[in-house]
Amino acid sequence: MAFELEALPYANDALEPHIDKDTMEIHHDRHHQAYVDNLNKAIAGTDAENLSLEDINKNISKYPAAVRNNGGGHFNHKLFWSVLGPNAGGEPTGELADAIKSTFGSFEELKTQLQNAGATRFGSGWAWLIVKTDGQLAVTSTPNQDNPLMDVAEVQGTPILGIDVWEHAYYLKYQNKRPAYLDAVFSVINWDAVAKRFQEAK
Repeated sequence: MAFELEALPYANDALEPHIDKDTMEIHHDRHHQAYVDNLNKAIAGTDAENLSLEDINKNISKYPAAVRNNGGGHFNHKLFWSVLGPNAGGEPTGELADAIKSTFGSFEELKTQLQNAGATRFGSGWAWLIVKTDGQLAVTSTPNQDNPLMDVAEVQGTPILGIDVWEHAYYLKYQNKRPAYLDAVFSVINWDAVAKRFQEAK
């Protein structure tokens, strides 16, 4: 089964003014499409053709760099689009809010740690909120298109929120001001979607 690029669950301009329409079009329709196309090429004729995207990522050390880069790129972007949305932002509620408070002390501290993880990631990469194997929340970051699901990740766990800090995610609007983008993206995080992932990960 070849992987396919799913349509965005909202319009390209739905996240404005925080993330602009042109960036969304280029990021989803071109960059993400390229990861999907290149992943399909990289796994053609191998056992990975019959695996889920999650299983490929979990066993990434078995595969060549092309699978790691593009399998990670596809997984990471699928997650990214799913935890953003219009009429979003604010703060999480319920069990996720309780878990954030008990782990980080406050939502503001979580936000600070995620923004720092993204701002201090040298070059391209991602900032993550994950559920570790012991059920605890943690903030981490990965280079390039790696993610915490991978068996090569420094800190492993199930990602429930990922923030893309590749320049293609923000450069048209924010240029080299990555911290400004990392502040704006919190206005479009769909905490209900993150909370759903949190429940599934537990």
